[in-house]
Amino acid sequence: MTLPLHPRSNTAETCGPLSVLALPGGGVPAAVGCGGPTCNPGGFLEAADRAEFSPHARLALPVRPEQSIKGGGRIRRVEVRDRDRLRAMEKTRAQWGNPLQFVFACISYAVGLGNVWRFPYLCQMYGGGSFLIPYFIMLIVEGMPLLYLELAVGQRMRQGSIGAWRTISPYLGGVGVASVVVSFFLATYYNIINAWGFWYLFNSFQDPLPWSVCPLNGNRTGYEEECEKASSTQYFWYRKTLNISPSIQDSGAVQWEPALCLILAWMMVYLCILRGTEKVGKVAYFTALLPYCVLIIYLVRGLTLHGATNGLMYMFTPKVEQLANPKAWIDAATQIFFSLGLGFGTLIAFASYNEPSNNCQKHTIIVSIVNSATSIFSSVVTFSIYGFKATFNYENCLNKVILLLTNSFDLEDGFLTASNLEQVKGYLASTYPSKYSEVLPLLQNCSLEAELDTAVQGTGLAFIVYTEAIKNMEVSQLWSVLYFFMLLMLGVGSMLGNTAAVLTPLTDSEVLSSHLPKEAISGLLCLVNCAVGLLFTMEAGSYWFDIFNDYAVTLSLLLIVLVETLAVCYVYGLRRFGAELEAMTSSTLSWYWKVMWACVSPLLMVGLFLFYLSDYILSGTLQYQAWDATQGRLVTKDYPTYALAVIGLLVASSTMCIPLVALGTYITQRLQKGASFPLA
Repeated sequence: MTLPLHPRSNTAETCGPLSVLALPGGGVPAAVGCGGPTCNPGGFLEAADRAEFSPHARLALPVRPEQSIKGGGRIRRVEVRDRDRLRAMEKTRAQWGNPLQFVFACISYAVGLGNVWRFPYLCQMYGGGSFLIPYFIMLIVEGMPLLYLELAVGQRMRQGSIGAWRTISPYLGGVGVASVVVSFFLATYYNIINAWGFWYLFNSFQDPLPWSVCPLNGNRTGYEEECEKASSTQYFWYRKTLNISPSIQDSGAVQWEPALCLILAWMMVYLCILRGTEKVGKVAYFTALLPYCVLIIYLVRGLTLHGATNGLMYMFTPKVEQLANPKAWIDAATQIFFSLGLGFGTLIAFASYNEPSNNCQKHTIIVSIVNSATSIFSSVVTFSIYGFKATFNYENCLNKVILLLTNSFDLEDGFLTASNLEQVKGYLASTYPSKYSEVLPLLQNCSLEAELDTAVQGTGLAFIVYTEAIKNMEVSQLWSVLYFFMLLMLGVGSMLGNTAAVLTPLTDSEVLSSHLPKEAISGLLCLVNCAVGLLFTMEAGSYWFDIFNDYAVTLSLLLIVLVETLAVCYVYGLRRFGAELEAMTSSTLSWYWKVMWACVSPLLMVGLFLFYLSDYILSGTLQYQAWDATQGRLVTKDYPTYALAVIGLLVASSTMCIPLVALGTYITQRLQKGASFPLA
């Protein structure tokens, strides 16, 4: 709350034009005059006024606009006409039912699909256990400090992203606007993953699973040619689910099955956010806990699968040479950054509904540890299934080679085994060289290591690799239902956070909230997102999904979080912000947080931003992976000119909000200042 003004000093007629000056640290200054004939001298703070002051409040004093008080950081001025609105907002701000709801909401938002399909891929790419070293270092120097910063800002300012950064400085309102724009883009394309999850979940009740075998061709004389050249899981994904076009230029029509699933996904999101962001906490109990139940079940099942130990040994065997690979450190920092959901405004929105005295530092550590532990836990599950799939494919390859050699050289059944295969191959090559040379082109090169080295991430891991493993399990329908139910819970939990980042600033806006109830604002937001999301249900929708996923958020978020950190440390003042946190939480800000915020984290963000910017520039013409049905595989193509224009627009639409809003604020203030002093 703010300290109320003395009744005698709350008029412009007696005291002149007034403003509210907020001082850090909660101290009561010495006499400050206002120039009015009947003003209470000495700062107008009587005993009753001081009694109402709490350590959680920011001190508000009446001063003239031209007056200033030095010390304690940058001066904060809020016009009198805004004072009552700010005080009322602080009193009427909705809050979580209990701190546990806030923690579960943050965990449900942070623990998402990236923990399941991105982190295992990075472990596979960068030497298994050795990747954990840069990962945990980046968690300490980047993830936890920036997470604490956003939670502290939201809890301190008690507003959504736009209002919070505008409170810190009117020129920083664009940071909040940029966060809202990025979150809108993310919510638009992220929910199509949930739509695909619904589609696979519904198909999981069939026996056999529709992706377990190739369908017959039109003449029923064989299998579909595209499926034979690819695989049954790839065919179901690219043809039955996406009905993908050969290029992004061939847009095609909207596919009604994914479109209906997308509508269903948005209806689920709407029901969860119907009453506003502060009610999401109750839903978060389910979206946060249920995936762990499924992961535990999958862990038990995965560890009992044949070949699971091969996958686990591959994961935990470190390749120390990868520590010298700078790309491993960059990807570790990027994974931490995006896994925690920094920069979207969601964490600020969630924290704004906290009690001012809430210990957000403790919650930062809890959420960070749970998020990282979940990534490692899901990797154990994933690599046990990787091991099963790789071992299955390896043994299947060996059986085909054994069968081919047995039939070609009339060997006795059972004579040729996996243990003596290489020895027999050498004998046959030396004894029957001409015949062996004829068979050699038909022999597959079977390697368990090569199978384990096959790295896949994203939708390829979730909808192709996992389904490939599931179809070979006993009672495959059960495991398929559990898996896609888990994906849905993870996706919905993240979607609630994504929409909260947009919804909270909208409901905080007096323009909207005074005319529309929360239910209507939530409904309009979901409706607009769903309408735009229909783009991803077209035949070329998968290519547009990749554009949004690759270019709509990465550079923008790095810039947003960099500006956030610099704003708190060097615009608002690190000493001042630390004093206010101490007043709120009764906990002193340690040197670790100060060093990370003021120096280490910003430098790391600059390095990441420059790396990705140079990577985009040096890569030349941007390319994408298109599905070639005639070959049954992905081929590389260049983006057309209009797609490149869309990519540029996606990046600029969010990043340009920061300078444009600052420029608009400067021009507006200059015009208002000129209007306040008319020429005689």
